[in-house]
Amino acid sequence: MAHPRMYSDDDPYLDDVRRICLGFPEAVEVEAWGRPTFRAGKKIFAVFGSDDERPYAVIFKPDPADRQALAEDRRIFSPPYFGPGGWLALDFTAGPVEWDEIAELMDASYRQVALKRMLKALDSAT
Repeated sequence: MAHPRMYSDDDPYLDDVRRICLGFPEAVEVEAWGRPTFRAGKKIFAVFGSDDERPYAVIFKPDPADRQALAEDRRIFSPPYFGPGGWLALDFTAGPVEWDEIAELMDASYRQVALKRMLKALDSAT
């Protein structure tokens, strides 16, 4: 059974999240669970949206070395379903949005699921 669509293409922040996430080698957007998910190959590295309380958020897989510090940031929370797997989410409405910071978080998340050839392409592009 298909999930109902939980977002709109004109949602605030979505264009910027798309721009960042789709900028990685071989990254694609796939709608799943009614939300835009961003994948490196078949593996998810970001999801736009979270829950009714915080609809404008991005779910990501933090670098394990950064997880503790990130969890102490008031904009960061443990998202439903993904949280038990170590994922975090950043609530865009909980404070100033720093797109350079978002890009770094997406980069760290992408690097944890991307294939070696994707990482090689990413590292040679920078």
